[in-house]
Amino acid sequence: MNTCLVTGGAGYIGSHAVAELNRRGFRTIVIDNLSEGHREAVFDSPLEVVDLSDERELERVFDSYQIDGVMHFASLCYVGESMTDPRKYFEQNLGNALTLLRVMLRHGVVNFILSSTCATYGNPLRVPIDESHPQDPVSPYGETKYFIERILKHYSRAYGLRFVALRYFNAAGASRDSRLGESHDPETHLIPRVLQAAKGGGAVDVYGDDYPTPDGSCIRDYIHVEDLASAHVAALEWLERTGRSDFFNLGTGHGYSVKEVIETAKRITGCPIQVRLADRRAGDPPELVADARKAQDTLGWKAQYSDLDTIIQTAWQWELQRRY
Repeated sequence: MNTCLVTGGAGYIGSHAVAELNRRGFRTIVIDNLSEGHREAVFDSPLEVVDLSDERELERVFDSYQIDGVMHFASLCYVGESMTDPRKYFEQNLGNALTLLRVMLRHGVVNFILSSTCATYGNPLRVPIDESHPQDPVSPYGETKYFIERILKHYSRAYGLRFVALRYFNAAGASRDSRLGESHDPETHLIPRVLQAAKGGGAVDVYGDDYPTPDGSCIRDYIHVEDLASAHVAALEWLERTGRSDFFNLGTGHGYSVKEVIETAKRITGCPIQVRLADRRAGDPPELVADARKAQDTLGWKAQYSDLDTIIQTAWQWELQRRY
């Protein structure tokens, strides 16, 4: 496989995947409407500023390049927003995925990597969560990813689509060379909010301290964004080699609480961080931790940079010298 189209390739995770693909010798084409992505995050690839809902423009891109596979990152991804505006999520996440798949199949492109999520599992019945865990999403965001996964299974049987869906847990950190990092407006993810509070002297909200966890705050499995990027490339190579479709968790098997993250950030930054207690957010399970042994055993992938210190150190260096 030589050329990979990356939707949402100017966004946080997508841009890191593009960098890893380029490093591994792939040719990459980036599609992004720049509503959440950043032009500055695309360095060595052509950027097509296209909205996936625009089927005519999508056709033009597929006509312009010889595309061998697609990595699909472009989607709305805020759990809280999806609870208050579900129509937006169903229309954009599902509608755009169907349009993309339709154009792909018309052009004979059958290799597809989906950026999915642990939110498809909903409130866990057991921890750590493996791929056999029941999927019962509790947010419209999680439901859109679950529905796309179901669509892929049907398209695989009916049309010969070959896919890998990667259900990852909490993406975090920044590239170790500080060229790429996390930049959302507004920022809703914990680690950048904590580091912005450290840098600017503001307070960080902790959403609930009465969860059934050791310190009362939510526990999450944080995975470094460069580990996610390498997993996407490993999945693409495995798909090309085997032609088999499958689902994989991406995580570390170890969770950290919100309070542990804040304390680690205080130590690494050397800055005081004020904490402000806020109400729980709808759709937040108490604990989400991955069992990622299937990805390790099948794809030959393992997280290398996902200890909490490395995640926060790289995110802090990005925060101190951010480029966009």
